[in-house]
Amino acid sequence: MSDNFQSGFVNIFGAPNAGKSTLLNALLGERLVITSHKVQTTRHRILGILSQPDYQIVFSDTPGIIDPKYRLHEKMMGYVKNALEDADVAILVHDITKPAEELIQICTILKLKSPAILLLNKIDKIADSFQLEEAVFEFKKLFPNWDTLPVSSKKNINIDKIIPIILKTLPVSPPYYPDDHISDRPERFFVGELIREQIFLLFEEEIPYHAAVVIQSFEEKPNVCVIKADIVVSRETQKVILLGKAGNMIKQLGISSRLALEEFLQKKVHLELFVKVRPKWRDNEAYLNEYGYN
Repeated sequence: MSDNFQSGFVNIFGAPNAGKSTLLNALLGERLVITSHKVQTTRHRILGILSQPDYQIVFSDTPGIIDPKYRLHEKMMGYVKNALEDADVAILVHDITKPAEELIQICTILKLKSPAILLLNKIDKIADSFQLEEAVFEFKKLFPNWDTLPVSSKKNINIDKIIPIILKTLPVSPPYYPDDHISDRPERFFVGELIREQIFLLFEEEIPYHAAVVIQSFEEKPNVCVIKADIVVSRETQKVILLGKAGNMIKQLGISSRLALEEFLQKKVHLELFVKVRPKWRDNEAYLNEYGYN
């Protein structure tokens, strides 16, 4: 390891659905965190570790910044607060099609002290190049002390320009993690997240936001992983929707989840899903701790 090896925490902040998780996946070159077009998909702080011969960047995906309405939301914003405290570099992701006032409000909440990079995401949604230039120019005027870069995480536009900007301010330091680690989370965590992603993709309205996934057992056998998971919802009516007529929806959820898990684990998966009702679990400290929000 060279004396100039750089290592540090680069934490990603922004509004819900700004594209933070898609950005992290693009930076890592792997699909580590779940994504969907719905807001509040990310509930945890998830580390993604990028190790190279001369540097290690510990990226941190955080929940979108919201006004908490439940104890669950308060815990999500607690993850954001923790990420603020240990950030060597902060990345702010802003949907360029959204008003600048939204970003100003987030900056007021964050009160950033670390060096910041502003990524104006979703530029693929602006077809007119002159309009895009004007928008970028206006944001640069608002935040003259920040490195500002227009990007598209989804289309992989300008993603390769982000790392060199980070390295301008990343501390000289030995690595925090072994170079074969890509996250601090165990496989079991990502299994639950992948099932939850399928709930976001298959169900509408309140179901994804009232659902939690709890992995009850994860058994690796020579040729198959046997996984049993509870899907927790708040109301009996939500359970009925999840199950569907004659169990057709839970069957569909099981199939799509199993396919996603087999791709992730690179192994055959036997998956059993159970739906349980826990009224007001999003405001219950004991349930939240049991479900991993601690």
